[in-house]
Amino acid sequence: QVQLVESGGGLVQAGGSLRLSCAASGRTLRPFSMGWFRQAPGKERTFVAVISWSGGSTYYADSVKGRFTVSRDNGKNTVFLQMNNLKPEDTAVYYCAAGPGISVRSTAYESWGQGTQVTVSS
Repeated sequence: QVQLVESGGGLVQAGGSLRLSCAASGRTLRPFSMGWFRQAPGKERTFVAVISWSGGSTYYADSVKGRFTVSRDNGKNTVFLQMNNLKPEDTAVYYCAAGPGISVRSTAYESWGQGTQVTVSS
């Protein structure tokens, strides 16, 4: 398994931006598709975005399409989630995850980070 650590969360006003990072250790991220999920208080964990192992394919939840961008730097073993035009409904704990292929299902991912809190004030 690969160990994942998210960072970059915080408190931001609506309309603002944050950039989340997901750093890996233990093994290279190169073979893995990397997903981002989020979980708001009292709600289930939901899919946000995913990027293929090469970075050539990405897929987004409709709720973030056009505002969030997922990218990766395999040389630095890091994945990023750039979040622009943030809305209060984006408030959640954000998790990165590593898996063998592109999927919107959390069960398809093998390794998870501990999460980073994003809070968007209105």
